[in-house]
Amino acid sequence: MIELEGVPDLVDPIVIAAFEGWNDAADAASSTVDHLMKVWGARVVGAIDPEDFYDFQVNRPLVGVDENGHRRITWPTTQIAIASPPTLDRDVILVRGIEPNMRWRQFSAELLAACDELGAQLVVSLGALLADTPHTRPIPVTGTASEPELMDRLKLEESSYEGPTGIVGVFQDACGRLDMPSVSYWAAVPHYVAQPPCPKATLALLGQLEDLLEASIPLGELPEDARAWERGVDELAQEDEDVADYVRSLEETRDTTDLPEASGEAIAREFERYLKRRQDDA
Repeated sequence: MIELEGVPDLVDPIVIAAFEGWNDAADAASSTVDHLMKVWGARVVGAIDPEDFYDFQVNRPLVGVDENGHRRITWPTTQIAIASPPTLDRDVILVRGIEPNMRWRQFSAELLAACDELGAQLVVSLGALLADTPHTRPIPVTGTASEPELMDRLKLEESSYEGPTGIVGVFQDACGRLDMPSVSYWAAVPHYVAQPPCPKATLALLGQLEDLLEASIPLGELPEDARAWERGVDELAQEDEDVADYVRSLEETRDTTDLPEASGEAIAREFERYLKRRQDDA
């Protein structure tokens, strides 16, 4: 069991979770939770005992010096933090960790038991995968939901995926078995620039969270980081004609596939987010 320390009564809390590893191409999903922890001033209230879930030869502990000058070992784990964003009328539970090496069902059960103890009303899991998508276009984000009301409100579908899965899939399945409403968002990272970070994908996931929460999220330097990332990939493509040709073919496929009305809807959503962010900053 996860021991939670110093937790006040939370208001209608929502869980946002991401895990490093197979589910986290270019660290886009875990970077999203890292960003939320920073801008919302989240406070860690608990962590899972890594002894039962991690192979330390795969996820090695780190040795370093703490703020008092003492040497200490930091063990790989999954943490639970809480935040009270000023733009929301509810609290947020942030789960940030590493895909475990063993006992995935027990791992998911312990995390969800802790979230239930905190009064969680909804679980949102984030993931990122490598895909044939051009870096010059908006990062595609697909979403699924477990409840008809969520599907209607967020214009999502029930998951129809079949195939290998990671801890995000197991975590979502555990939510369903406990009748916990859940949503999952996945960003598609261009596979030819798979190395982290990918701020453009993190920005895309944050946009989906803004739609779900119906509130703006402080973005800080992420928009400029995303533009710099895209310029950097442009320069790499220009240096290799084969890569440049490949990117052009992806652009043509994407532009042919995307319907004009879908692009119009995306522009409208982005404009609504912009107006909402200006209103919250006023």
